[in-house]
Amino acid sequence: MVDLTGRTALVTGGMQGVGRGVARAFARAGARIALNDLPGRDASAVLAELAELGAGGVQYFGADLEQPAQIDAMLAQVAAWGAVDILVNNAGIGQTGPLADLPRAVWDRVLAINLSAPFALMQGLLPGMSARGYGRVINVASIHGLVGNPGKAAYATAKHGLVGLSRVAAMEYAEAGSRMSGGVTVNAICPGWVDTPLVQSMVAARQDALGTTREEAIANLLGTKQPTRRGIDPEEIGAMALWLTDPLSHNVTGAALPLDGGWTAH
Repeated sequence: MVDLTGRTALVTGGMQGVGRGVARAFARAGARIALNDLPGRDASAVLAELAELGAGGVQYFGADLEQPAQIDAMLAQVAAWGAVDILVNNAGIGQTGPLADLPRAVWDRVLAINLSAPFALMQGLLPGMSARGYGRVINVASIHGLVGNPGKAAYATAKHGLVGLSRVAAMEYAEAGSRMSGGVTVNAICPGWVDTPLVQSMVAARQDALGTTREEAIANLLGTKQPTRRGIDPEEIGAMALWLTDPLSHNVTGAALPLDGGWTAH
């Protein structure tokens, strides 16, 4: 069982979905959790949940990751709370539509939050991880970081970029630390269809369009891509992320790890 007692993890987009699933896994392992989401949100219930699960400490850091100045301010605030050992770049947005009709403002915003923000956070935190000999960057990419999909030009571009950024950073920090200290690794998790509010809305739309049950709508939606026809629970991603924090995983770096129900086995 992975023990994160004494480790501090910064999880972006941590109020719901994948981010919350990862934060829960880390809390059970005893980590201190620096939880990020948009400013002004009431995080009290989530922080209480993480504390009850066993987190060594919890704190909310509101920042709009589209704004570089807010990222810099958050980094300073988190540093005052504790040195970050684990960074989970989970916050992300997406908007579908044909390439020809994609507004430039949407393109810029998707890339800012999904790719530029992870870059800024990695740039700010990786040197400290390297100096301490242990660090983990876990970038939540997507299956669309490995394969394309019509109507997802900005999202797929950002997620492909995040996979590439993970590989470059992994190579640059590969020699940091040691087997004993745990080293510094950078990896990307690439989930398929995850049971999040976004996917739930897609299921509801498919159910209405087909006039079927929710279960039939899920199977119809997933069956076109994900052979298991089972959605992915955020807790599954949390379990994979937790394993990546183990010092024993020090040689797993620069990987783009599919968690996709067989999507990329096609």
